[in-house]
Amino acid sequence: MSNDKFQMKKQKFDVICIGDTMHDVFLELSQETKVVQDTKGKEYLGLVYAEKIPVDKLTAISAVGNSANVAIGISRLGLKSALYTMLGEDSIAQETLGVFKKEGVAKDYIIIDKGTRSNFSVVLNYKAERTILVYHERRTYKLPKLALAKWLYYSSLAKGHDALHREIPKYVKKNKAYLGFNPGSHQLNEGIAKLRPILKVTTVLFVNREEAQFLVGKEPDIKKLMAKLHKEGVKIVAITDGPKGSYASDGNNVFYLKVFPAPLVERTGAGDSFSTGFISALVYGKRVENAMCWGTVNSASVIGKIGAREGLLRKQEVESILKKHPSFKAKKI
Repeated sequence: MSNDKFQMKKQKFDVICIGDTMHDVFLELSQETKVVQDTKGKEYLGLVYAEKIPVDKLTAISAVGNSANVAIGISRLGLKSALYTMLGEDSIAQETLGVFKKEGVAKDYIIIDKGTRSNFSVVLNYKAERTILVYHERRTYKLPKLALAKWLYYSSLAKGHDALHREIPKYVKKNKAYLGFNPGSHQLNEGIAKLRPILKVTTVLFVNREEAQFLVGKEPDIKKLMAKLHKEGVKIVAITDGPKGSYASDGNNVFYLKVFPAPLVERTGAGDSFSTGFISALVYGKRVENAMCWGTVNSASVIGKIGAREGLLRKQEVESILKKHPSFKAKKI
């Protein structure tokens, strides 16, 4: 994607991210934990009721969340990022602000929501898979007056974000910005009809296969699934499929890329780091198939660490990895 369109106006930021921020506490469950299945094959964590459950390790991480992870990841990749998010009036917020400052994320649109608490989640990690318990403080969202940016990135928010579905398209159209959209659970549950104002101005939609099917129907054929999303106005569709790899379509060509071989510790942040690498590559003028490689390598690094931020790569690290693995390329299908 060329950067020529951006030369007429001077942008303050490469990417402004929009979304909630969390404080995560990771609990590594002991091997005594069980996984049980119901009659339909649905799996559940088997914790003995009314008992003390041993935990092998505790890790607390501030300043996380889909958009926060992307804002930090984009900054690490050498670009100028900012974040619109609302924090509680508490010590967690102060710790969070310190992380953003250290990571080079601009605080221009970080708002302290007086009289409230910060969002909080407990991540139960067992055999590299995670079960997340999430607490979202209720917020009143309103897009601040944003400076010029090449991209907006929009992801998970709690209920009450309806106004943004009007304000974000307005900003994108007025400023000729690109938009990356990774719908969170609340947004997905709103359904395709409510998301159409956003999808119509979306440059890149980031979803996994199940999320894509939830939005437009259980289409097994990946090309037809992508075509349905293109019909909603999305220019580029990026679909991750767990250990099977990822797919991307620009409306003319569909590409597939296998996962990058790497040790797995836990999967938190895998999708966010993929989005981070993908968008950053586009900002740097890379093609869609190259953006897939950036996203996949970044994701492979993150799942080798605890939490969504620890493994996020620097630009020179991504370039070095890809240089050492010249055969790791997306294939047209």
